Amino acid sequence: MLTEAFSKRMGYAAMALPRHLARLGAEVHVLTSGLPPYHQASGFATTYGQFSGGETLVPGTEEQYDGYTLHVLPFHRRFGYVRLRGMQRRLLELRPDIVQTFAVVGWLPLDAAVAQMRGGFALFTGSHTTASVFRPAQPGVHLSFAARVANLLTRTMPGAFNSWRSERCYGATVDCADIAVRFLGVPARKVVVAPLGVDTDVFAPIASTAAVEARRAHRARHGAGDEDIVCVYSGRLTPDKNPLLLARAVARLRAEGRPYRAFVVGEGPQAEEIAATAGALVHPFVHFTELAAWYRAADIGVWPTQESTSMLDAAACGLPIVVNDTLRAVERIQGNGVTYRLDDEDDLVRVLRELAPPARRVALGAVGAQRMRDEFSWTVLAAQRLRDYEEVLGRHGPLGAPSILHDGPKATGVAET
Repeated sequence: MLTEAFSKRMGYAAMALPRHLARLGAEVHVLTSGLPPYHQASGFATTYGQFSGGETLVPGTEEQYDGYTLHVLPFHRRFGYVRLRGMQRRLLELRPDIVQTFAVVGWLPLDAAVAQMRGGFALFTGSHTTASVFRPAQPGVHLSFAARVANLLTRTMPGAFNSWRSERCYGATVDCADIAVRFLGVPARKVVVAPLGVDTDVFAPIASTAAVEARRAHRARHGAGDEDIVCVYSGRLTPDKNPLLLARAVARLRAEGRPYRAFVVGEGPQAEEIAATAGALVHPFVHFTELAAWYRAADIGVWPTQESTSMLDAAACGLPIVVNDTLRAVERIQGNGVTYRLDDEDDLVRVLRELAPPARRVALGAVGAQRMRDEFSWTVLAAQRLRDYEEVLGRHGPLGAPSILHDGPKATGVAET
């Protein structure tokens, strides 16, 4: 598995999928630069710097981590993308059956596609860019001739070459898949929508007296009583995510005499303004395993603008989810979520007010927790991915080692359940 960024503190696909594939018996190697997620984002230092700064993955090192082998390779940046030095050589040394990237365009998929012609492995790519952050795919946006040419040269043509050498491209959502076809040169026949998952070992609803007491203690520690309706948000505190809108909506509900509060977990330029809002508490980023306690201490999960995999984690903990009405990945909220009009504070206040009855929240949350276990658990998704890989190996014959599984019959049996 090839990933530009990697963090032991975050639960993204590049960290979660290898762990769960290894649990199913696959021998997994992850090649990375060791750069933290979002390293390329403007304002990274002020938003993520303190959280990611203490984590150092040293280029040139190799370690056993979470059931797989983590290779941190030297890197350099060229034309806006990170390139791993010696990656092709390492792939040829490892002789994998399967190579999975999490992108279609960039040096990692390109170098993998070139190495595939010599190494003979089956290459899979991914598309994780949603329309909410990819302006050319947004409604009403018309690209100039120069912009279309630039997209052709920098995205479509490289993506088409990489796709020529690959078996499938996994789009994390419907719009991710659409972007892969329309802008990244991936043939539609090679695109599969495969949702991002939830670590349901970590994120699960309250199911014991001890968990109830832990919820009460967490709320009390941060100023919330049993009667309060706590709305939670986690992620970066920036205008594009706009958690300030949630804080303002909560302040208005409190002004009406309603017992709403906001727990906002993250860092960024909106932090100070959110913290100054009535009923809002801001807490710095935490290790992804600690987020479950924040979700279980809350009553409603709210992501006002751009979608986030955190909404899946919160749903797995039994929270109803509130998102805006432009969300295209509607499978994440079917039966367990409510939408409001994008950036409309009045409408967000209305939706939160309608979620005041505990029975309504519990009903939505129960549906979400069940759907996360059945449809979005990394255990389920990794088993499906492993079946995809084995299907390709079965169609083309062994491409490297005899099997990607250490003990085929036992692990395959687990994957099939």
